[in-house]
Amino acid sequence: MDSLTQIALGAAVAEVTLGKKIGNKAILWGAVGGTIPDLDVLANPFLSELQALAFHRGITHSFLFSVLGALLFGWIVHHIYETKHHNLIAGISWSAFYAIIAISIMFLTNIVIIQLGAILVLSALVFSCYRKYRDRPLPGLNTTLRDWQALFFWTIFTHPLLDSCTTYGTQLFQPFSSYRVAFNNISVADPLYTIPLIIALIAITFYPKENHKRRVIIWSAIVISSLYMALTFWNKSRVNDIFVNSLESEQIDYQRYMTSPSILNNVLWFCLAETETEHVFGLYSFFDTEKKVILYKLPKNWDLLAANKDDTTVNTLAWFSNDYYNVMKRKDGGLQINDMRFGTYDGNATNEKSFIFSFGVEKDAHGNYQIFDEQTGPPADRRIHIFKGLWERIKGI
Repeated sequence: MDSLTQIALGAAVAEVTLGKKIGNKAILWGAVGGTIPDLDVLANPFLSELQALAFHRGITHSFLFSVLGALLFGWIVHHIYETKHHNLIAGISWSAFYAIIAISIMFLTNIVIIQLGAILVLSALVFSCYRKYRDRPLPGLNTTLRDWQALFFWTIFTHPLLDSCTTYGTQLFQPFSSYRVAFNNISVADPLYTIPLIIALIAITFYPKENHKRRVIIWSAIVISSLYMALTFWNKSRVNDIFVNSLESEQIDYQRYMTSPSILNNVLWFCLAETETEHVFGLYSFFDTEKKVILYKLPKNWDLLAANKDDTTVNTLAWFSNDYYNVMKRKDGGLQINDMRFGTYDGNATNEKSFIFSFGVEKDAHGNYQIFDEQTGPPADRRIHIFKGLWERIKGI
């Protein structure tokens, strides 16, 4: 899921775990704990594009890391609060929390006025932290090492569980297995899951830590978000039935299939099936007048890479896409590997620029394929057009 959602979930889980003892500090450290697994992206400057693709949502998103990370970070924070520099640490910590929120907002939008607004609000909050903690002594916390380790376990553990509900896939069993768990039931960013958590987190900050209303509000938000998550699984089941019926009505002999929601919603779904030589795909909205998926076909073209079936780059991209990939010739004469799980922006599977996840590959001097062009998100100059088209399709046909 997106960074803002992981921050909100981590903060909510931490409030449940330790909020009664430490109040709003639980929100802060929960946000940190919910962010920790995604810090694997800090390794990107030291990795190739291919290595970064395989490393993300790897060991830091595993069950093992949830345990070991909880032991380590719980120990660190427990001892931080025992130092004489408690004031300074508190101010820096809250400033870092605000910075994460501002950076997330800036990352999620390219609207300049919103980005400038985030920077201004961040500056005001950091200055407020400075004034608040400059001369004010802070009381010690009535917490134990086990308390902090419990907080970090639940905030880290819930992060990969949430990620595994998306299409990207999460390596929960690293380092013992590189299998990517992906339930494909919710978009990587879905406001209906995130907003209840954010509203509750803002609301509880106005109540003292001992107030019972904090627990009522945060648990209500968690229940609402969890019920919505359950609804996404039900929606997926409904779409699966409609897609299978559509395939059978067209007498398509498919080997396997998958469905996944489009970005920012759980109404419009991308449907993909695999035959021996083709991918069959289409879109379905719950607002469509017919319970039927209009199907399109695209050749796999795996034979274009047949001579390089032992190639590391090709095999890694095949593993990443769970073998749902297509190969096409680009206009420049090169080859492009498209991850079919994410589909296209506009339903045009003949345009090399329309695929959401695509990788241009070319041979190096040793005859091995290397990635020279990677697209893993909407181009900045097409975002408005893409989202307008998405909204129109959500409304149904």
